[in-house]
Amino acid sequence: MLAARETPTRRAELAAAVELLSAAGIPTARVDAEWLLAAVLGAGRFEAQLDLDRVLPAPVAERYEMAIRRRARREPLQQILGWEAFRGLRVRVTADVLVPRPETETLVEWTLELLPAQKGGVRLRALDLGTGSGAIACSLAAERSDVDVIAIDVSLTAAVVARENARQLGLAGRVRVVAGDLADSLGRVRADLIVSNPPYLPSALVGGLEPEVRSHEPRVALDGGSDGLTLIRRIVGASREALRPSAALVLETAGGDQAAVVAEILRAAGFTSVAVRADLAGIDRFVAGRA
Repeated sequence: MLAARETPTRRAELAAAVELLSAAGIPTARVDAEWLLAAVLGAGRFEAQLDLDRVLPAPVAERYEMAIRRRARREPLQQILGWEAFRGLRVRVTADVLVPRPETETLVEWTLELLPAQKGGVRLRALDLGTGSGAIACSLAAERSDVDVIAIDVSLTAAVVARENARQLGLAGRVRVVAGDLADSLGRVRADLIVSNPPYLPSALVGGLEPEVRSHEPRVALDGGSDGLTLIRRIVGASREALRPSAALVLETAGGDQAAVVAEILRAAGFTSVAVRADLAGIDRFVAGRA
């Protein structure tokens, strides 16, 4: 038990958890401790705060302590909870996939704007390259009922997570997950839009990331090669053949100077109407162009 009492209350356990997480250098110690308390209680975060003087049963206290100690070792909160919220969906998260980030919700928003309108009842097809958890693919399918999504990832274990998310969200009929290399998977597919949040960090930067990222998230989803652009160049090259005329390619980048470089890569590859959009912090991060 975290608190030094035989019959600890929720309040005492929560206070002890916050102290432990703060000592581990976690800036969101209170919020994380509340989420983990809610998880072991099987309640919502705010519901778990309603009766803090109630005694926490020993088995629950033990599960709470285990969860808190995992977080103190800098394991991501979302991996301990097993999920993350993304555009109104609850997406399953494991150590095999990146934790979906809030800025990627902005990528999806722009992607939805760039998807063409359905014509003549013909269903649209979108590709999500490097799908990871499937958060982007599932969001597109959930928010556009006229779109089928092919979600591709080189990682077999990531593909399993993406398939499970599509199934749990009732989208398996419209989200097809493919495990394979980018070029091999595209083949003769023709798409009305391609979106990707690829690995875009220069290799030298990965070791300096926060422990939650560098030690607990898959490097293959982070490391974009020596300049961070290895996969992005491949995606741009492969997308020209896979996109229908005037269809859009939408990419997330590391932001700032890299976004400007990626915009030039698209222009050099023959894409038109190339544009850059900022993330929630006002940093130019997303790049799009039309085939």
